[in-house]
Amino acid sequence: MRNPAEAPALFFAPFVSSIMRAEAHWIDYNGHLNAAYYNVFFDRAVDEAFGLVGLGPDYVEERKASFFVVESHIRYRRELRENDPVRVTLQLLAFDDKRIHYFMELHHAAEGWLAASCENLSLHVDMTTRKVAPFPPDILANLAVMRAAHARLPHPQDAGKAIAMPRRGEDEPEPQLAAGTRH
Repeated sequence: MRNPAEAPALFFAPFVSSIMRAEAHWIDYNGHLNAAYYNVFFDRAVDEAFGLVGLGPDYVEERKASFFVVESHIRYRRELRENDPVRVTLQLLAFDDKRIHYFMELHHAAEGWLAASCENLSLHVDMTTRKVAPFPPDILANLAVMRAAHARLPHPQDAGKAIAMPRRGEDEPEPQLAAGTRH
């Protein structure tokens, strides 16, 4: 495991993942990326981003702790197709001694358009007891560095949105399905 003194002194704001691609077996019968696989992209980006603060696979193995998503909100904006290259940006919005709140956007890596966004709240968990526990001081310090870098970014417009079906007035158009959904 990385020594806390070796933690990165600089975090990109926002964090930008490596390029990933939509795989053939992820494409559904509508000819686009199945909704479940947007989550795979977001999850892989979380591993990359929080690995920088020391919360990677080594952390689970050596410290017997991890972090679990307890709430997530995905908005599908545009459909992805087989082999589309994507990148995920991640912005740490807030954290405390047991929680991290972050917002991600999934973009087409070549053309730049937004395919989806995801907001998550995760809890730090002691894997021996499977209960919520405080982050260790070195991880909190690394999260503080990341948050300071990300605090300069504007608050994401879609963060904190609730799902609702507002009443339509007689003059309002029929809602359109977001590309990439299949339910």
